[in-house]
Amino acid sequence: MKAWTKEEALKVLEELSSESDRLRASKEFSSEHVQWTAKCYDTLEEVFGPASWYYRTFTRLTWQQRGSFTFNLYDYDLDEQAGIDAKQHEAYLRDLGIAKGLLLSAVDYLNERELPGVYNAKDTGPEASIILRVLRLAEHQLRKVIRTKPEKEKEVQNAFENLLIGADIPYGREVDSIEYSSKTYTSDFSLSKISLAIEVKLCSRSGREKEVIAEINDDILAYQTKYQNLLFVVYDLGFIRDKDRFSRSFEEYENVTIRVVKH
Repeated sequence: MKAWTKEEALKVLEELSSESDRLRASKEFSSEHVQWTAKCYDTLEEVFGPASWYYRTFTRLTWQQRGSFTFNLYDYDLDEQAGIDAKQHEAYLRDLGIAKGLLLSAVDYLNERELPGVYNAKDTGPEASIILRVLRLAEHQLRKVIRTKPEKEKEVQNAFENLLIGADIPYGREVDSIEYSSKTYTSDFSLSKISLAIEVKLCSRSGREKEVIAEINDDILAYQTKYQNLLFVVYDLGFIRDKDRFSRSFEEYENVTIRVVKH
């Protein structure tokens, strides 16, 4: 972890805030946007801590529309994709505004305090820390390492494995088999030290969304017999229209985390 001074932290936070204005001319998940968000994540986590309000609030930004939305096709010359893109860009600009306000608030907060007093690592033991790192890999790095549209699930799994290796996170791949309801289930990845099973899915065609939901529901029942924490990473090639609604299908499970990554 970087050794920060108060003056340096204030300078970087102010620079990130200013850069958010420039990013309004970019698109969501452009290379400039991804690089900026990655720097924001690292700065807020290292300066204020992974349990701080600033870091946790920033990680909740989706940069996309939340839930279902509607628009008038005639406003876009009956071009549905143009309408969807426009609404998504509105959400991107909304979250940029939230992010800028958050960064400016962080500057004000730090100005009034000494650096050690703003750090909050409460409730982030080794287990929580590793889970956060894995989530960040899925949310913010997986898309960057997949250059072309994958045709097979194995391609996404291989890319995710490369991220685990690069992050120096110990794992097993397809090593633990579970017998459940006359079937054998083997998680794509497992982190036995923190009792975490990871499944990586690919949604690559129309109708696949419903199949993935059914597969995840089956997997949950099986993996819960052995693991305390379950993570499902769904790499979507444009067939999941509403990420929030997709994830809500599993909200009854407290130990299950769903992340949909758009190509």
